[in-house]
Amino acid sequence: MKDLLKTIIADQRKLSWNRSFLIRHFPESLVGNQEIVIISGIRRCGKSTLLHQIRSAFSEQDFFLNFDDERLMNFQVGDFQLLHETFLELFGKQSTFWFDEIQNVQGWERYVRRLHENGCKVFITGSNATMLSRELGTHLTGRFARHELYPFSFREFLSFYNINPSEPGFISTEGKGELRTFYNDYFNTGGFPQYVSNRDDNYLRSLYESILYRDVMARNNLTGGKELKELIYLLASNVARPFSNNRLASVVGLKNATTVKNYLDFLQDTYLLFAVNKFDYSARKQLQNPRKIYFIDNAIIRKLGFLFSEEKGRLLENLVFMELMRQGKEIFYFKGKNECDFVIRDGINITGVIQACHSLNGFETREREINGLLEAMSFFNLEDGLVLTDDTEENFEQTGKHIKIMPVWKWLLK
Repeated sequence: MKDLLKTIIADQRKLSWNRSFLIRHFPESLVGNQEIVIISGIRRCGKSTLLHQIRSAFSEQDFFLNFDDERLMNFQVGDFQLLHETFLELFGKQSTFWFDEIQNVQGWERYVRRLHENGCKVFITGSNATMLSRELGTHLTGRFARHELYPFSFREFLSFYNINPSEPGFISTEGKGELRTFYNDYFNTGGFPQYVSNRDDNYLRSLYESILYRDVMARNNLTGGKELKELIYLLASNVARPFSNNRLASVVGLKNATTVKNYLDFLQDTYLLFAVNKFDYSARKQLQNPRKIYFIDNAIIRKLGFLFSEEKGRLLENLVFMELMRQGKEIFYFKGKNECDFVIRDGINITGVIQACHSLNGFETREREINGLLEAMSFFNLEDGLVLTDDTEENFEQTGKHIKIMPVWKWLLK
């Protein structure tokens, strides 16, 4: 076993040290303290790359292992002691540890807790939200800090192409037009780093299959993926539309709503999609009301679902949702006489409401969107509201409320 570990460590060391990467944002406060740092997110969004980015700034870089390696399939929690001894034999004493996709080893949290109690700094990545939360809550309460990573933001997408939107040249009409061109590309391509680089649809198919078969079906002991695939197709084709578990069960052909709920929980664990509750001051009613589903990335929606070209509004809404997630917002939707897409809560306070609409052309469309925003603003006693569109920019007062309309690409860069 020790010889195999030495081989794997050497192989992974060579791979991880011969790569370039786009610098991703990471809170500096997490680097300097003694908490265990958890970087979580969907497969292939850049967690390993971020881990190497942080690692490259440390003098102690050697105690690294990626557990998403088929040669480690039989690695068990008892083998951590041998791994530690192997690290010491190869590199001498160090107190900083780097573990990629560690959730593949059942019971890992006990070893990590021992390292922490002995004064070591530990960085971890993982691709399963619930599994990490369960293990962290049970054994590492108060000892860790989490950073959730998502596919590229629009600003990171620009950085990938060495574009700095803050440069003076982008204030000009020509410069704004160039930014708009990049936004149109980002709107369709999304932000998975490798897909942005190669634009290969087979890559998205491979990513989806890894999530479906490895992270959902294998991890949760599911057999037969027909209904699960149909559920994903239905949700991707109806992104941002309210649904109930009973309705989904009926359409997909599942026996009961509980199965739908379980499937959705499994899918959310992988960060593939997110369910948003209708706002209500009663937590019980929030759970009873229809929810909306958003996906991790627009390119994934295009790959998994079926949308008409004129349904760009729902893709724009999905894009806005994901940016709010990157900002760490707690998100609901509002439904009264009219509807408002996003309600932002900070603790016990509602701090903002946002409508996302591809175009405000047409009297009925504009009236519907503005009325929904105004109703939410009045309900939450807010003075300011925001409408994000494809290209409209405007500020006005109505019924004593201030409404700002702006192109979403500008908002993404604020």
